Amino acid sequence: MKIKIIILAITLFMCNKMNAQTNFSGTWNGTLNIAGQLHLVLHITQLADGTYSGTLDSPDQNVTGIKCDKVVAQAGLPGSSSLSFTIDKLKVSYTGKLVNDSTLSGTFTQGVNIPLDFHRSDVAYVAKQINHPQTPKPPFPYKTEDVTYTNNGLQYGGTLTVPQGNGKFPAVLLITGSGQQDRDETIFGHKPFAVLADALTRDGFVVLRVDDRGIGNSTGNFATSTTADFVKDVNASVDYLKTRAEVNDKKVGLLGHSEGGMIAPVVASQRKDIDFIVLLAAPGVKIIDLMAEQNAAVLKSVGVDATIAENIKPVYKQNVTIINSAPDTATAKQNLLQYVNDWYSKADTATLNALGFRSPNDVQAYVHDLIAEYSNPWFKYFLQFDPQPYLTQLKKVKVLALNGSKDIQVVSQQNLPAVRSALVQGSTKTFEVKELPGLNHLFQTCHTCTVAEYGQLEETIAPVALQTITDWLNQNVK
Repeated sequence: MKIKIIILAITLFMCNKMNAQTNFSGTWNGTLNIAGQLHLVLHITQLADGTYSGTLDSPDQNVTGIKCDKVVAQAGLPGSSSLSFTIDKLKVSYTGKLVNDSTLSGTFTQGVNIPLDFHRSDVAYVAKQINHPQTPKPPFPYKTEDVTYTNNGLQYGGTLTVPQGNGKFPAVLLITGSGQQDRDETIFGHKPFAVLADALTRDGFVVLRVDDRGIGNSTGNFATSTTADFVKDVNASVDYLKTRAEVNDKKVGLLGHSEGGMIAPVVASQRKDIDFIVLLAAPGVKIIDLMAEQNAAVLKSVGVDATIAENIKPVYKQNVTIINSAPDTATAKQNLLQYVNDWYSKADTATLNALGFRSPNDVQAYVHDLIAEYSNPWFKYFLQFDPQPYLTQLKKVKVLALNGSKDIQVVSQQNLPAVRSALVQGSTKTFEVKELPGLNHLFQTCHTCTVAEYGQLEETIAPVALQTITDWLNQNVK
C-alpha cells in the first residue's frame, strides 16, 4: 500500500543556476528521527552548466543510488541560500537552508513534516550490512523457467517454478502490492515473492510470479495505469498459466499481497475458473477509510500522540474527498487550500507542532504535495475503491485471509472483521480469516514495527506465515 512516512526515496534532481559563491556539490549525511533513527545520504554533483544532479541513499534500508526528480537551489546572502528537492513516487519533499558550508537545516515532508539536517562530509554513512538468509539460492529441488507471453497488446515476463515429477499440479499466481514491483516483489533488499514461490513449489504447487508493467521483461506504462489495468494483467497471467501442461486447470488460485489482495477478489468474482485465493494484508473496507486508519497508525508509530493521530482521520478523509470531487486540479487546489487553512487556524498548537505545521507556508507546501500525489490516475481510482462487493460475490472460491497484528498499513483490527463479514454474507463455504500476532505489513516478525524497520530486519517472511499458508493449501486445495 501507499505509505505516508519515509521508507526511502526516488528522485531526479533538476535545479536553478546559482551564484558561484554557493556550491552544494558533495556528500550530505542526515538522520531522520522517526521511532528510531533512519539515515539518509544525499549525493550532489554540479554539472558543467551550473545545474545539479543527485541521488539519495537509505543505507539502513539497504537502498542506494535513488535518482532524484526535482531540485531547486537558490543562492543568497549567508544563511539564506537554500536547497530543496522532491521525490515524486514517494511524495517526499525537502527544503533546507545552508547554515554554513557544511550544514543544511530544514524540513523533510511526507504526509507530515519532520526536522532534518544534512551535514556535508567526505565519507557517506554506511549502515550495518543486512543479511537476507531466506532468499532462495540454487540448486533448487524443482524446475525453474523464465517465461514471456503476450496479451492486451503487452508482453509479460515472469518466472515459473514447477515441482519435480510428472502429472498435473495445483497452481498459484502471485500478485504484487502497490507501486511498481518486479516479479520477486523486491523491497528493501528482501524478495518476498521469491521466498513464497520457493515454499509453495517445494510443497507441490506450480507458481508463476510476474514483473509489473514497465519493469523487468514486462512492457506497458505503469505511471498511467490503474488497479483496473492490473486486473487485466492478472487475467492475462491466469490465462497463460492454464496453458501450461504441468498445471491442473481445475485447481488454479491467486495469492495477492496488499493491493494484490484487493485485485484477487475482483478477478475471482469475475471468473469461474479460480479455485482459491490467499489474501495477505488485503483491504476489507473502503480504501478511503483504510488510508485514514493507515495514516493514524503510521503517525502513532513515529511518536505522535494517539489522540492527535485519531483526530486527524476525518481531516484526511475530507482532504481526499475535496480532491476527488473537484472537476479539475486548479479547483481541487483552491478548495483544499481553503479547507486546510481553516483547519490550521482552528487547530491547537500541540497538533500543529506534532504534524510539522509551523507557519502558513507549511500549509501551502502540504496542499501542493497532496494535490500532486492524489491527482494521478492510479490514486484517484484507488481512493474510490470498495472491496466489499467483490468479496461478497465470491461463490465457490476458497479463501484464506491473513493480517499481521502489527501491520500499520493495512490495520488488522479494521480490515479482518470486514473481510470476514463480507465472506459470511457471500456464498463462499470454505474460508479462514486469521490474525498472525507480532507480524508487520510484510509479514515479518517486527520489534519497533515501523515502516522504517522493514529494511532493517533479516527476516523476509516469518516462518509462521509460510506454514499457515502451506497448511491451509494442503488441507483445502491439494
